[in-house]
Parts: sequence; C-alpha cells; structure tokens
Amino acid sequence: MRRSTILPAIVLVSVIGLSSCVALSKKDYRKLMSERDSLQNTLVNCNTKGDSLVAVANKLKGDTSNLGDQLRLAQEQNEQLFKDYTVLRNNSTGEIKKLSSDLAAREKNLREVEAILKSRDEATKALQQKLSKALLGFAESGLTVSVKDGKVYVSLTDKLLFDTGSIVIDAKGKEALDELSKVLKTQTDINILVEGHTDNAKVRNLGQIKDNWDLSVLRATSVVRYLTEAQKLEPIKVEAAGRGEYNPLLTENTPEAKSKNRRIEIILSPKLDELYNLLQTKN
Repeated sequence: MRRSTILPAIVLVSVIGLSSCVALSKKDYRKLMSERDSLQNTLVNCNTKGDSLVAVANKLKGDTSNLGDQLRLAQEQNEQLFKDYTVLRNNSTGEIKKLSSDLAAREKNLREVEAILKSRDEATKALQQKLSKALLGFAESGLTVSVKDGKVYVSLTDKLLFDTGSIVIDAKGKEALDELSKVLKTQTDINILVEGHTDNAKVRNLGQIKDNWDLSVLRATSVVRYLTEAQKLEPIKVEAAGRGEYNPLLTENTPEAKSKNRRIEIILSPKLDELYNLLQTKN
C-alpha cells in the first residue's frame, strides 16, 4: 500500500469504528472529514517535498561525482606541473651556473685586456716624455711630439728636413733624426710609420717628381732610408707612406697653414701582439 493511501485508510477505519460505537453528529463528521482532507494534503505536500529532496540528493550526488573527477584531474595536472617545475628548476640551475661561469671568464678577460691597455698607455706616455726631452732643442724649428689614439706622433716640418722641393735630408734634419733614433733604439715593442705630407700647391719643375703624391712618398722613403741605413733601425719595424695634400692639419689657404701642412709625421705605435694573442686564445 502506498504512503498516500495509508493515512486516509486509518482515518476511515477510525470513523467506521467510531460510528459503530458512537453515533456522530454531522458536525463531528464534517470535522473529521476536514481533518482527513488536511492530513491528506499535508501528506501530498510531504510526498512532493520528498520527491524534490530526492532529486536534489541525486543532483548533489552527480555534482559530487563531477567534483571528484575535477579534483582528480586537478591533482594530476598539479603533479605534472610540479614535475615540469622540477625539470625547469634543475635546468635553470645548470644554466645559471654556466652563465655565472661565462660571466666570470669574461670579467677575467676584460681585466686582462684593461691591464694590457693600461700598460700600453703608460708605455706610450713614457715614450712621449722621452722624445719630448730628447727633441726639445728642435721645438723652435717646428718639431712637435703628441699622443693621439694611443700612438705617439713626432711631426717635423719640411723646412727642418728638406730644402724647398727637395727629397734630400739636410744637416739639421739629420741631427733631429739622430736624436730621435737614440730613443727609438731603446724601444723594442713599437712599430714605426713615416708619413709624408704636402700642401696643395702644384709641383713644378721637379724633374722625376710628377706631383704631390710623388713628393710625399719620396720624402717619407728618404727618412726611412736614413733611419734604417744610417741609424741601423730594423727595417722590418719601419714603414713609409705618402699622403700627398689630402690629410692637412689646417685647411686655410695661407702661407702659415701651408707651411704646417708640409711635414713628415713619424707615428710610433706599440705592438699589440700580447693583446692580439690574448683575444685569439679566448675565441
């Protein structure tokens, strides 16, 4: 028997039993029937709520199952993420160690290069001071000693070395080159470049000398020849070059500017074999 029929049956039995014992008035009968209807409605409501609660319970069971599946999936993903993190951390540790080692090596190389360059600059400055002292007597004749880009420049005006249009070094010029050579002979780690320079005036009536290129080159080779033959500097360390009129000190078209542009520059640069070898071994 269903729950919905139990209570009415009980009420009906009760009514019959009462009617068999006591004669009910219509008022009492209606009251009992009203109570029965109320109880029946209450039962129907309870059954409806019970069905609703059953549905909610079933839904909660389904949600719980879904949440359990999501939880397991999240746990699996978390475990995988932890594994990935562990791998990345181990790899990162290795990379950091390697980068730190590389950085330390680079810093060491930089300190070595800086030490070599500092030593070169100190040697260049010392050489400039020696030359300035040795050639002090020729300053009034237009000889200057300067440092530029890590090199020592000894600049001699043409009037100190040559007669006008000549490529033959005169006595005053030889005296200056003799004093210069005394210092150069004490320097074992320098290269010597002799550059000839002219003004922009056209060459006229100089025989085998065709133009300013010829004049600048031949004057440079005259100085190189004197340094290597008369003063016995090692030829392998000396080089000659002619720049013609194309590297002037002054651009004004005045006699004073032209006089300064006509010059021999002896450029002394320290050998960088040590630095070159260091860089080669690190590559």
